Amino acid sequence: MGVIIEPFRIKTVEPLRFTTRAERERALAKAGYNVFKLRAHDVTIDLLTDSGTGAMSAAQWGALMQGDESYAGSRSFERFDSVVRDLTGFKHVIPTHQGRAAERILFHSTLQPGDVVINNIHFDTTRANVEYEGAEARDLVMPEGRLPAFIHPFKGNMHLEALESVLRGEEGARVAMVMLTVTNNSGGGQPVSLENIRAVRALCDRYGKAFFLDACRFAENAWFIKQREAGQHNRSPKEIAQEMFSLADGCLMSAKKDGLANIGGFLAMNDDALAQKCRNLLILTEGFPTYGGLAGYDLEAIAQGLVEVVDENYLRYRIRSIEYLAEKFLAMGIPIVQPAGGHAVYVDAAALLPHIPALQYPGIALVNSLYLEGGIRSCEIGTVMFGLHPDGHETAAGMELVRLAIPRRLYTQSHIDYVVEIAAAVKEISWALKGYRIVSAPPVLRHFTAEFEPLRARAVPVDVS
Repeated sequence: MGVIIEPFRIKTVEPLRFTTRAERERALAKAGYNVFKLRAHDVTIDLLTDSGTGAMSAAQWGALMQGDESYAGSRSFERFDSVVRDLTGFKHVIPTHQGRAAERILFHSTLQPGDVVINNIHFDTTRANVEYEGAEARDLVMPEGRLPAFIHPFKGNMHLEALESVLRGEEGARVAMVMLTVTNNSGGGQPVSLENIRAVRALCDRYGKAFFLDACRFAENAWFIKQREAGQHNRSPKEIAQEMFSLADGCLMSAKKDGLANIGGFLAMNDDALAQKCRNLLILTEGFPTYGGLAGYDLEAIAQGLVEVVDENYLRYRIRSIEYLAEKFLAMGIPIVQPAGGHAVYVDAAALLPHIPALQYPGIALVNSLYLEGGIRSCEIGTVMFGLHPDGHETAAGMELVRLAIPRRLYTQSHIDYVVEIAAAVKEISWALKGYRIVSAPPVLRHFTAEFEPLRARAVPVDVS
């Protein structure tokens, strides 16, 4: 089949609001030039995140009506628990209201000041929750994973030699946990191979370290393994996912991604003592262990979503739709992370805007231009998100990316074609875009609420020779 069509029919529609350039200029200024602070009412195509923003299926909406809202031991938890156990194989399943709650509970239950958590690349809230405990979040993605234009089928892979060097060295005793984020969001939505997961498992066994997956996009990662890894083509995405989970000691997950739900998450693990410790903390902040801050109908929606997400027709469409946008950008000469990731296209803002230094935030300049030109909201993943260190000093991030995250089952191809048209217009004026400075920002996760102002003059070109 040459043409990949949406594997669903649309039964309910919501009107889009179209704004004028003047309206967008006023809205962006009022938001302090931070698109996180825009009203959704003022956004036409919202690609800020794929987290909790997708469309639920008819079966999920039907499942909501089956929600059992009993405070403890509800029927909805039993179904949720059964689906997660079948998928992951883990003994203990602990629901939370979203992924960052799972992160906080896990890290508060396991980390001490001075500990190290190793990941391919920590995402923003994961890093913040590690650092909040006084621990160090260390990224050891393979070197190719930091080269946006480099083609490699599994750029999310852990750098195994670097991992072993840390584990066997003097710092090894400080390593409290090893994690893999699948797919690797901060590195362009790049997948991790099954071979690499097995190798990380072997190193953790050798050096006695716990191994967890940050599994919020596990199904997309499984699809890439099926398509790209030798010996995996004839396996189903669910079978591959089950092997991925079997190689870890536990996982945390935001169900707002590959759970196909609008809210929710969970922790899952095999360690009895750790599970009890996590449940005790969960009761303080989330609720009883059989609802974890969620309504019964949320548990039902997540359970159904976890069944639907490993469907091959859905995953084929999902990944191909991202590739379609990536191909359009490449044809126009817009530099992106290659190959296309699983949930988003990541524009290399540093390459597109070489005249804007990293500390004048080229990602913010590009994000704001996409909004001003066409009402498209996207997300900077660069120095604003990752450049501020716990001691307060700032450095340039390893990559200056802008993520256009595609919500699941929400937009059609014509919406994506509109994004392409606006991106083309932004590319034409990219030479004239100006940098920004931060007016105010909190010390943690500043990208969510910082306020900016544009610099008056176009940034001076930087000699990178």
